[in-house]
Amino acid sequence: MTTLRKPDWLKISLETGERYTETKKIVEMNRLHTICSSGHCPNASKCWGIGTATFMIAGDICTRSCKFCATKTGRPLPLNEEEPMKVAKSVKLMKLKHCVITSVDRDDLEDKGAEHWRKTIEAIRKENPDTTIEVLTPDFDGREELIDTVLSAKPDVFSHNMETVKRLTDATRSKAKYDISLTTLKYATDKQFITKTGIMLGLGETKSEVVEIMSDVRKIGVQLFTIGQYLQPTKQHLEVKEYITPEQFIEYKKIGMQMGFKNVESGPLVRSSYMAEKAFIEAGLSKKQKSIDSGYNSIN
Repeated sequence: MTTLRKPDWLKISLETGERYTETKKIVEMNRLHTICSSGHCPNASKCWGIGTATFMIAGDICTRSCKFCATKTGRPLPLNEEEPMKVAKSVKLMKLKHCVITSVDRDDLEDKGAEHWRKTIEAIRKENPDTTIEVLTPDFDGREELIDTVLSAKPDVFSHNMETVKRLTDATRSKAKYDISLTTLKYATDKQFITKTGIMLGLGETKSEVVEIMSDVRKIGVQLFTIGQYLQPTKQHLEVKEYITPEQFIEYKKIGMQMGFKNVESGPLVRSSYMAEKAFIEAGLSKKQKSIDSGYNSIN
């Protein structure tokens, strides 16, 4: 099969400078993992250049082997008990107003890493009381008690990615299921948390399937949505079936906003945490909502 040629709109310029160097130094000094590096994110240099990074906790080896993801797969190392505080201090050094935390899947652990998530969020909150915290979590197999563990730390945004349309889920994701991802997002939404999800395009989905998944997540109350172009990390990963035009991304954004999403970030280089603070502010959600507390109280 002939490999598709990458269009001009996907060409990026590498940015460096003082902020980039400073961010890189903080990450390396604390021996932290970022999805920017592990996920081969095309926006890494830009984000680091403005002093932001998406921290990836619980190691850099995932127990799942999704066919689109560049993160290493295998047997993870034991959790680093010092990691929550290291992440918290890094957020403080970077002077972040909004931070994004994600993780690998830890199916090797009884709690899937949920307690480590709780400790990390609480450490960030203690060191950075004015920083809003966005978490991009695994599905925890849809287990409510594990989702509750994360929610008990009161993140400002609870995010979990659907990744792709329903028809392509089994061929794209190694273990995660469409309905389980929906259940995970609905559970957090029903607890009155701000929820967010995202998908990638270019795997062979149709326009009607994209509209369908947008409708599915909007029906359960998800408020923030991201749409980006899938880029093949290596020859061993799924091939790109199509490069979606910038105009089509704009159309999807319009459709999403008409559905009632608070914010839709849609573009070729958009990723889950790309300009997350901007999306959070533009959605009018930058004020911490009292409903978060009521949502947490309803857990117990």
